[in-house]
Amino acid sequence: MRPCDLDAVLFDFGGVIAEEGFAQGVQALASAHGRDPREIWTAGLNAVWDSGYVFGKGTEADFWTLFKARTGLEGDEAAWREDILARFVVRPWMLALADELRRAGVVTAILSDQTDWLARMDARLGFSRHFDQVFNSFDHAMSKRDPAFFRFALERLGVAAPRTLFIDDNLGNVERARALGLHGVLYQD
Repeated sequence: MRPCDLDAVLFDFGGVIAEEGFAQGVQALASAHGRDPREIWTAGLNAVWDSGYVFGKGTEADFWTLFKARTGLEGDEAAWREDILARFVVRPWMLALADELRRAGVVTAILSDQTDWLARMDARLGFSRHFDQVFNSFDHAMSKRDPAFFRFALERLGVAAPRTLFIDDNLGNVERARALGLHGVLYQD
């Protein structure tokens, strides 16, 4: 017996399945260097997009080069990365929800704008086993800023938008999903 009228649930990773480690890590980096966390966070977010890293069209080195140029910060990139990754703390209740949905016959997937760091975190934490599929912007050269990424995921899962729920912590992403006919939930701590 199905608990709902949904065929699929799409979960964002950072900010939903796990704490938003990138934001937390970059802001901590700013504080450690006596800089404004919001300013450095904005520069970091723009650098990950502008370098092409989030689309798999740029490298981690491209990202760090741009980040350093825009912020003036210097330091050990590998240490910075590890600090950021450690802040993506997986929320057990989200994995339990995904498991419960799957047992009820609902398809679950991750739909996230992440770099190849998502695969590194999964290798350490094993969260992807709780989902039927993972759609990462890095692997598909698309992002949730483009409705095509949502359509791509729906097509690959073989589900219709009106029978799909999307959970994200970014209102813009939720609104794009809703505009395509998905049910959208803005996740807030």
